[in-house]
Amino acid sequence: MKTVLVIGGGITGLSAMYELHKWKQEKGADVRLVLVEAGEELGGKITTVHQSGFIMEAGADSIVSRKLESLSLVEELGLEQEVVYNSTGISFIYTDGELKAIPADSVFGIPASIKSLAETTLVSAEGKIAALKDFYTKNDQFTKNDSVGAFLEHFLGSEFVEKQIAPVLSGVYSGKLTDLTIASTLPYLIDYKEKYGSIIKGLEANKQQFKGGERKFLSFKNGLSSIIEAIENQLEDVEIFKAIKVNKIEKDNQHYRVELNNGEVVEADHVVLSIPHTAAEKLIDDPELTKGFSGLRNSSLISVYVGFDVPDRILPADGTGFITANTDELSCNACTWTSRKWKHTSKSGNLLVRLFYKSSHPAFASLKEMNREELLKAAMNDIQKSLGIDAEPVASEVTNWSDQMPNYLISHPQSVAMLEQKLAADYPGIHLAGCSYYGVGIPDCIENGIKTAQKIIHLNK
Repeated sequence: MKTVLVIGGGITGLSAMYELHKWKQEKGADVRLVLVEAGEELGGKITTVHQSGFIMEAGADSIVSRKLESLSLVEELGLEQEVVYNSTGISFIYTDGELKAIPADSVFGIPASIKSLAETTLVSAEGKIAALKDFYTKNDQFTKNDSVGAFLEHFLGSEFVEKQIAPVLSGVYSGKLTDLTIASTLPYLIDYKEKYGSIIKGLEANKQQFKGGERKFLSFKNGLSSIIEAIENQLEDVEIFKAIKVNKIEKDNQHYRVELNNGEVVEADHVVLSIPHTAAEKLIDDPELTKGFSGLRNSSLISVYVGFDVPDRILPADGTGFITANTDELSCNACTWTSRKWKHTSKSGNLLVRLFYKSSHPAFASLKEMNREELLKAAMNDIQKSLGIDAEPVASEVTNWSDQMPNYLISHPQSVAMLEQKLAADYPGIHLAGCSYYGVGIPDCIENGIKTAQKIIHLNK
């Protein structure tokens, strides 16, 4: 009998195990399936908190609809009737002491028409004129492996990037634009520049695919943890260990001896490492692997939810949140008006907001040393400054993801390739999986988990 061990019970590890379990059930495969999770519950960065009539997502808060629906997992799990979709509205940038709307006709803050460029209130007349360079300058120096920040500044000017694009794009990809590649962020921009001669013209010609809408993102009536619970309930023929850590992995001929911190040892033929790279690198004593892991980077994120006993209609009409442009004004990087964007999160219609604090902010060094009460006080200060709300909170949730958010630097693909080659050559049967390596979105993690399982299945046919 073969043994497959999945280390890590986040959405990637669960998706891999779900696929392996289907194979075992449908084909009668002679295989032992084991999943080990260090936390008290499965889910990883997907964890839903219910408090005082509010639903708060301590980790990820939604899923890109079209990506998840292409995987048909919701239907397989019987969750179709539980799906809810986001409401849309205006997004703002907080700058110069006020909220200024991000032009609706833009993609990650990049203008998708000449009209959008001309009418934005976030950039000066001089900055708009500098951005016209995009229409008459050819790309003869950038490839998809170059910095997305350098690429955008070259064609749209530094002011446009600094004041309108960087606050949005950095918020999505958690890092400085100069450190992020075009390939890992917006690879199609190079294609548009080549085909249309202009980034703006390219976005305008393809704007339909970037249109927002009520169905762009999805969640579930009782929160994202619904998908975790649904998968776990399917794994009836899987040995699941919770609150158990892996101490080390040792190669034993063609097998692997995996030592758990409860004293048990699992002899495995295949091991899926669906845990953060910072945890994975400690399990195998190999200097070359350590070198490969050292090329990967994480950033940090602190999330603070605050719920109030006031109606969310006190917020600006049709708004769904803001991004902070000037870090001297607020300590937070962004604020989502959760009860406005996700109606199911507030049964009473009262106000629920979520503030994000990232390691890219100059204030983060002091924030990360704060306890829960101090972080909540900092959040209330930001809420008062930006939204003018002085009410006492009736619910709150503080989550600290320090050094746990993948940050795909320019060298990221090379580091992953080095690890893959080393494992294939010296540790066949050990597989990397998850957002440390292959994509941070929930659908990306699900797809990666499924593909990892299918690779193992193929090797054991």
